[in-house]
Amino acid sequence: MDPEFWLLFGQVLLQALTFAVMIFGLFGLLVPVFPGLTVMWIAALIYAIIQAGLGNMTWAGWLLFALITLLMIGGNVADNIIIAKHMRDKDIPWSSILWSFAAGIIVSLFFTPIMGIIASPLALFLAEWRRLKQRDTALANTKAWMTGWGWAVAARMGIGVVMILFWGLWAWNTG
Repeated sequence: MDPEFWLLFGQVLLQALTFAVMIFGLFGLLVPVFPGLTVMWIAALIYAIIQAGLGNMTWAGWLLFALITLLMIGGNVADNIIIAKHMRDKDIPWSSILWSFAAGIIVSLFFTPIMGIIASPLALFLAEWRRLKQRDTALANTKAWMTGWGWAVAARMGIGVVMILFWGLWAWNTG
């Protein structure tokens, strides 16, 4: 076979794999403890390293990679701020918030991420019910967590889509 064919095949395979990992990261954003934006960024990083090694990185590619990096950092910070703000607006103490996050992470590790999604607000509800001794207030505080999580998912998904669009511009127009 022609060496140009294999070079083109390798490029198409690299782009397809990078795109697949980015889509996986995007849908992983639905799980509160899954670092989907970071997974997407790692895919872009590996793509950049390979492209640079092949001599295919242009200034536009580096600029788009830098923008993807800034989006990943900003999205990860914004995620935590959005959820914490909704919870702190209800005067939920950090101890209850930490119980909620810890339960989500631990249950996700030992069972499934879906179970972690259920465990996190349940742990918050139980911590708040124990602290306040009022079921209705604990439920309202848990609703604040759910609202914050919903807004955080929407923000992360939007940022993830922009990251994929920037990578697409880079991959299909600059190398």
